[in-house]
Order: sequence, then C-alpha cells, then structure tokens
Amino acid sequence: MIPFHKVLITGANGFLGHHLCRQLLEKGVTVIATGTGPSRLPFEHDKYFIYEAMDCTDAARVKEVLLLHRPDAIIHAAAISKPDECELDKEKAFMNNVNGTMHLLQAASVYHPYFLYVSTDFVFDGEKGMYTEEDIPNPVNYYGQTKWDAEKSVQAYKGRFSIARTVLVYGKPLSGKDNILTIVQKKLLAGEKYRVVSDQFRTPTYVEDLATGIILMLENKAAGIYHLSGEEIMTPYDMALAVAKHLQLDASLLEEVNASVFSQPAKRPPKTGFRIDKAKRELGFSPIPFSEGLKKTIA
Repeated sequence: MIPFHKVLITGANGFLGHHLCRQLLEKGVTVIATGTGPSRLPFEHDKYFIYEAMDCTDAARVKEVLLLHRPDAIIHAAAISKPDECELDKEKAFMNNVNGTMHLLQAASVYHPYFLYVSTDFVFDGEKGMYTEEDIPNPVNYYGQTKWDAEKSVQAYKGRFSIARTVLVYGKPLSGKDNILTIVQKKLLAGEKYRVVSDQFRTPTYVEDLATGIILMLENKAAGIYHLSGEEIMTPYDMALAVAKHLQLDASLLEEVNASVFSQPAKRPPKTGFRIDKAKRELGFSPIPFSEGLKKTIA
C-alpha cells in the first residue's frame, strides 16, 4: 500500500519514468508526470494521469507546477545521463543535473513532500567494485560529479528524503531509445561486427525491477540511501554474448575489446556494481536473474 495519494515524477517520458508511471497508475495513485516538451506516454485516458510540461532548469515553472498540484511525494528521475554529453557540455549538465535538482528542492521546501532522488553507480571511482551505501563517492567523470553534487543537495533537504542509486539499466525500450541489449540484438541481426568492452564490471539492472524497488521505497517511506540493481557481476561483453546465445545468432561478430580502444570524452569507472543487502533486508527488494531480464527485454 502506497501511503501517498499524489506522486510527481520528473523525466516521466524517459525509460524508467514510463515504467514508474505505469506501476503507480496500476496501484491507483494519481501521477503528475512531467517532462520537457509534450507527453510521449500512453496513459492520457487514465483518470489518475496528469501531464505537465516542465523543464527542471526553469525554477519558476517548477515552483508553479509543484504548488499547483502539491504532490505528497516527488520522484526525481530527470537527468542528462549520457557521460560523454555531460563531459562535452558541462554547463548544460550542471544546469540540468545540479540546478534542476536544487529548483525542485527549493519548491518542495515550501511544504516538504517526500523526495526521492534517482542516482547512479557513477558517483563511485570504480576502483573497488560491489559498493555499499556506506562507501564514499569519488566520481571520475563530470556526469558522476553532477549526480554526487545533487545527492549532497538532497541530503540537505529538511523534509523526508531518499536516494535510489542504480547500475546499467536495461529492458524493453518503450520510448524508442535502445539500451545495450537491444543495440547488440540489432547489430547481430544485421550481420554487423560490434566491439564490446570486457574490462568494465557492473551489476546490470532490469528496468522493471528498478521501478519496483523505487515503489517499495515509497511504500516504506524509506529514508536515506538504497542501492537497487541486479546481483550478477557482468561485463558488457558478457551481456552481449548472452544476447547472441539467446537469439542463436553469430557470436563471432562480437569483438572483445578493452575500454582503452574507445576515445570517449568521459572516463568510465572500471568496476562498479552494488551490494543490495540493505534493499533486500529493509524493502523486500528481489531482482530477477539476468537470464530472465534478457528474455523479457528481447522476447
């Protein structure tokens, strides 16, 4: 049972946002979905669904929407999340990821709704791997830095807050944006060679598990930081091989490479991945195995 009647979601048009809207609407919660530009969501005929065009970088608009609807919980999932994009345009990344969060927090501080911030494994440097909620962030790229700066702002909020960090999210694309599994699927079906890194370690997260974990946080009015991810440690190359095997396609098209062969603007942390003991113990979080998530993604 969700103890909130009205939940506002930022980044609702995005991959995670779509799933959050659907799961909350199924539970009879009023959803105020927000995003830049018009709605790309298929819920306009649901009586519990409201859409507001809202750019988090526009402080006046953020305040207007929050005070109009007065949601009793906010899930802040909007961000510029591509590390290279953040590295190449730091001002835009800061405006969206840091200032956008500040604008929401400032507007929320008028009446203190529950505030849940969605963050990332990229707040860590990737030297150790399998991070817990107690580990100290130390980002190696600007994307990670903006998310860590935003986390610190959230932790200064006077109302009840929580932070959900996650890792390498995959699943069936709903808004047309591909993720690692569907990119590999398309390359293999086209008979194209594809280079995939095998020296970066993650605990990949099925998108519906992430949405469910966030809703468990709402149900429990969870406070503080929670790590929500899958449990299996995998490299992108491992994931790509699993796609080839599942679809019975030619795995020899996949070229195993080190991250050093790519000249990417943003450095990637080599080993992240999460220990999710806290979320399992306190929330009853139970992610599906990667093999099952893969089947659901490319069924």
